[in-house]
Amino acid sequence: MASVLASAAQTAHAAVAGLLSVAQVKPGDTVTAHPLKEGGPTNVIRPTFKGRTVILFVPGAFTGTCHAQVPGYIENAEGFKAKGVNELYVVGVNDAFVMKAWKEQLAPGGTEVKFCADDKGEFASSVGLLFDATPVLGGPRAKRAVVVLKDDKVETVAVEEDPTKVTVTDVKTVLAHLA
Repeated sequence: MASVLASAAQTAHAAVAGLLSVAQVKPGDTVTAHPLKEGGPTNVIRPTFKGRTVILFVPGAFTGTCHAQVPGYIENAEGFKAKGVNELYVVGVNDAFVMKAWKEQLAPGGTEVKFCADDKGEFASSVGLLFDATPVLGGPRAKRAVVVLKDDKVETVAVEEDPTKVTVTDVKTVLAHLA
């Protein structure tokens, strides 16, 4: 019975990832805020992008490459502000407890970087970054990417071709591309 349920769950995850995924955002596209959870399952936020410059960093919580990469964004928060960025969001297709634990581990003294759970994958799907990661992570997840928004419009989007490497989403590369 357990193997039948596990198989059904895996099939459902793959189907959801396939159905929810839309074309990936591109420069000039408008991004609409979807509900995210920050700090716990009952703290639902809807980020405001209009009139702001925002960096959306979409990693995999506790995955090796992203776990090593996110601290650079935390350490360079002031550098992003100096370039006109109002807010940095780490948005993971994980539950709120995972995102809170990840933030506490990476920034035990706190950080201005917001760690948000996209627990249903709605945001990742809306920007075309949701994919079926069932074989490795047990369900749909987001591709590792950085989206730069200015006034709710996509200025740039960078998606790692090889999720085991950090190239286009490296903090220094993203900072260098900001005006």
